[in-house]
Amino acid sequence: MSFRRGVVRQSKFRHVFAQAWKAEHCIDDVRVSRVTWDSPLCAVNPKFIAVIIEAGGGGAFLVVPVSKSGRIDQSCPTVCGHAAPVLDIQWSPHDDNVIASASEDCTVKVWQIPDGGLTSPMTDATVTLEGHSKRVGLLAWHPTAFNILLTAGCDNVICVWNVGTGELVYQLDDAHPDLIYNVSWNKDGSAICTVCKDKALRVIDPRRGAVLKVREKVHDGTRPMRAVFLSDGKILTTGFSRMSERQLALWDTKDLSEPMVIQEMDTSNGVLLPFYDPDTNMVYLCGKGDCTIRYFEVTDESPYVHFLSLYSSKEPQRGAGFQSKRGVDVNKCEIARFYKLHERKVEPISMTVPRKSDLFQGDLYPDTAGLEPALLADEWIAGQDAPPLLVSLSGGYTAPPSKHRDTLRSKPKLVSQDSGTGAVPPSAGNVAAPTSTPTSAAKETEEETPQPTAATRETDGNGDRPKREDDVLSELLAEMKALRAVVLAQNQRIELLERQLARIEDGDV
Repeated sequence: MSFRRGVVRQSKFRHVFAQAWKAEHCIDDVRVSRVTWDSPLCAVNPKFIAVIIEAGGGGAFLVVPVSKSGRIDQSCPTVCGHAAPVLDIQWSPHDDNVIASASEDCTVKVWQIPDGGLTSPMTDATVTLEGHSKRVGLLAWHPTAFNILLTAGCDNVICVWNVGTGELVYQLDDAHPDLIYNVSWNKDGSAICTVCKDKALRVIDPRRGAVLKVREKVHDGTRPMRAVFLSDGKILTTGFSRMSERQLALWDTKDLSEPMVIQEMDTSNGVLLPFYDPDTNMVYLCGKGDCTIRYFEVTDESPYVHFLSLYSSKEPQRGAGFQSKRGVDVNKCEIARFYKLHERKVEPISMTVPRKSDLFQGDLYPDTAGLEPALLADEWIAGQDAPPLLVSLSGGYTAPPSKHRDTLRSKPKLVSQDSGTGAVPPSAGNVAAPTSTPTSAAKETEEETPQPTAATRETDGNGDRPKREDDVLSELLAEMKALRAVVLAQNQRIELLERQLARIEDGDV
């Protein structure tokens, strides 16, 4: 037994298994886009599923509630405001109704999806961002700052926008000599990592516009690469070897001279898309055109990246959407959920840890990032950094009311911005409409919200009179004492029943 403990690595995720949902829970007749761009083509949050679809004469994507199943009617409304095919879509991490889309028409649009989904085609975006000279294919929301969005295009330029005001706050023109394959924020949003067609991995401070670290030839192959920041500051990359073998590598940002580990998996042309779960420190690899999803656990023990298992099916995947941890079913020990894109179908796949207990498994669900932002856009622009605000998943997640979440909804629609100045030119329709910032909108929301009164009122024979705070406090204390007495009585009853059950099992009765 001691030999077995020495050989088998102990991990609570060793037995994670993947299971596809039944056919009646899938979404059928979805015309998934055939655009030749290596993006997931799908974005998911606890409310909605968004899929880039085929559209004639422009670009469109479908948005349906996450509970939707069955056939999608051809007349189902879509978001269709782009003049060219959509290349990437990303939900805001701080508002489940806000989604950004990037297109070949060189624009980025931000949309406000109504609760319950679309009832008619949506053509007018809440915000339109224009600053790229070529098609835009990458989107990345800031993980902790409200309304900060990063975009990258085929013009080799990275732009950072304040979506709340529509301003271009930072622009990196000369950091990349060739096409940018991928961009990823670190945990607190103080830096980004990028991989480029020149095979180099870069760590960049977007506010200073400075390249902090560079590693040439991360992977020797010429096909596209991907990189993602891990929660401990390390970087995981996927790419190809010189012999076209797909590789997975882990890098320490303190020393990029050599990888901590590099693994060769198989020979295939599909680009490996990494999906990282910071709560479990697991990485899921989905290859476009593959029939498998591999998953690994990243630890501090050599060889650092441990292969767990793979999910295999008969049909290849066109793309995949990764559900936020706030949207998984904690009652079934589901730690991740994918939405696999077939040619005309969306199929959910659950990753589950087998457990016999029906209680909440706290070791599987540490506190995760919630909707509330840690910083406002102006605070991050001023140089502040903060880790994400965490929430508990015990009993299921319920979104609390937020004073920041309505900022984008209440502001007037912004027109295009000039990439040189970032100023907002007034249009004929909203010359007099002031442009609200996240801070001002939050203050307006607070002013409009009625404040609770200090004392409640009760009615007696003489009319209304204010009840004193001492009386209210006394009533609350009395209720607490009564509840405590009930709990103690129930505990005593449970102990008595357990003792009787033990005697019955021992044969004493």
